[in-house]
Amino acid sequence: MAKRTLIDLFEESVAKYGNKTFLMEKTGKVYEDTSYAAVKDEALRIGAGLAALGVAPKQTVSILAEGCNNWIISELGLLYAGAVSVPLSIKLEEANDLLFRLNHADVETIFVSKYQLPKIRRIKEQLPLLKTIIVFHDDVELEGGEMTLSALKDMGDKYLAEHREEFLAIGRALQNDDYATITYTSGTTADPKGVVLTHRNYTANVEQALTRISIPPTYRTLIILPLDHCFAHVCGFYIMIACGAAVATTQVGRTPMETLRNVPINIREVKPHFLLSVPALAKNFRKSIETSIRNKGEKAEKLFRFALAVSYEYNQDGFHKGRGWRFVLKPLVALFDKILFSKVREAFGGELQFFVGGGALLDSELQRFFYAVGMPMYQGYGLSEATPIISTNSLGHHQHRFGSSGKLIQPLEIKILDDEGREMPTGEKGEIVIKGENVMAGYWKNPVATAETVKDGWLYTGDMGYMAEDGFLYVLGRFKSLLISSDGEKYSPEGMEEAMVDKSPYIDQIMIYNNQNPYTIAVVVPNADALKRATVGAENGAQAAADILHAEVEKYRTGGEFGEEFPDRWLPAALAIVDEPFSERNGLVNSTMKVVRNKVEAFYKSRIDYCYTAEGKKLHNEQNIASLERVLK
Repeated sequence: MAKRTLIDLFEESVAKYGNKTFLMEKTGKVYEDTSYAAVKDEALRIGAGLAALGVAPKQTVSILAEGCNNWIISELGLLYAGAVSVPLSIKLEEANDLLFRLNHADVETIFVSKYQLPKIRRIKEQLPLLKTIIVFHDDVELEGGEMTLSALKDMGDKYLAEHREEFLAIGRALQNDDYATITYTSGTTADPKGVVLTHRNYTANVEQALTRISIPPTYRTLIILPLDHCFAHVCGFYIMIACGAAVATTQVGRTPMETLRNVPINIREVKPHFLLSVPALAKNFRKSIETSIRNKGEKAEKLFRFALAVSYEYNQDGFHKGRGWRFVLKPLVALFDKILFSKVREAFGGELQFFVGGGALLDSELQRFFYAVGMPMYQGYGLSEATPIISTNSLGHHQHRFGSSGKLIQPLEIKILDDEGREMPTGEKGEIVIKGENVMAGYWKNPVATAETVKDGWLYTGDMGYMAEDGFLYVLGRFKSLLISSDGEKYSPEGMEEAMVDKSPYIDQIMIYNNQNPYTIAVVVPNADALKRATVGAENGAQAAADILHAEVEKYRTGGEFGEEFPDRWLPAALAIVDEPFSERNGLVNSTMKVVRNKVEAFYKSRIDYCYTAEGKKLHNEQNIASLERVLK
């Protein structure tokens, strides 16, 4: 097997696209471009500075910062120095999350933005190994053990003047199996696990991904997801490097909320050709589109709804677009695209070709919506342990189907196994197990978890799904987060949860639960604003709100609006309506906004237990009413 490390990948692109724009960043009034060649120069300065500091190959170096040029260049720099990157989410709290990761990964050196610096200062006394804190910004009063990135680059210049060839030899000496990153999973159990990804894991996954999607060198993307996650690593910048394309980052605000507000502005400025998305973002994008249509008045809203209905009928599931009699709708769809949907696309810069959707399952209804307005959201599937891409839907005839996770990247082997480890035939569901060069090296300092997850090179994903006859993979949710009824039958809850949140304006979050119980229940977080509007003038607002939530769930029963979607026996027979949302603050969702089931179960244990009592099974029980009274205040 030929050697191809991330440094090799980057060097190939610098040789080919040296003068082309690689990075785009806005710190003042406009976006400024940095070429591939200029990024290499800066990365070498940083890498050489690390070598001058005494950072040796194979040492771990962490990055804790908002997405920016310095983030990407620092990672390339530390890789040139032969070090291992430990990227950290800015959403982590210092108390245990950051402390655990930095100590566990043996981090001695960390790059940090001025906004994240206070977190490290508060815990540095508890980090005995930490020697050097490198601050991205110059306008900071430094404390002991801290230096600016500018000062590090100056050290790098001196080091390169005397040891250039010796330093460059470090990057060239890297091998496929050398570690590139340790990415910590968000942790659905007590301690998060450090996923060790090698240089070849990354370059292989880039090559595999490019068998499913093609990125012309003229493309731009704006990264709106956190850079620490390997989805942003591979799809956000390493694929772009391989293709000679350009990467813009969101303008960093003084607060996370300010950064979030910059996203729509930056999208219009950058005019990206594609964006990375997760379901939570997709829902926000849809809400803002629908709000802007609503603000144009009732006529505009009715026309938009009609245009959507026509497009939905014409597009079907994407795979069967325009089939049969539906070809007659083509001129009407084209007209609506010209007069309506093109205006929607202008808010996204006007050049957006598609989204790549990752993270949790993306509801088919959301996929239909974005497809109709001419910005398809191609759902993919992967996990950190697979670097992360396993499959994806993509542009092109018969390359996508709503509800599926697309076709497998190549080369990759897949098996679908039942509880006993037996291989299931096509169309039968079981655990998704894969084998390929993108399978992680293991979990950092955790041989037991590694042995449970990777067996003979096969990665046991813990996700349930099946392969269809036509080569599309369907992911049904977590293999181990199944609902299990009292008679032992099993069912995955994720599809139901996604549908209920997506289709109901009154349900913000829901977790459906059954652990060998006589019936299924749901913990429901309502949308306060929608319920307040719907219960105006009601004699008993809390009871009326409970009835509304109950009616939303009942729509999925036989005879209801969505009665064909799920088996009746798995629908919730009791609701625990709560007033505290699942959030990162209380640990009930992780950094990619996925609900951490076992933590929700523990957090709301008393409410779940109450649902299995005669009183708690009643919709208008005192605890539901009390929660709703607080919600409606």
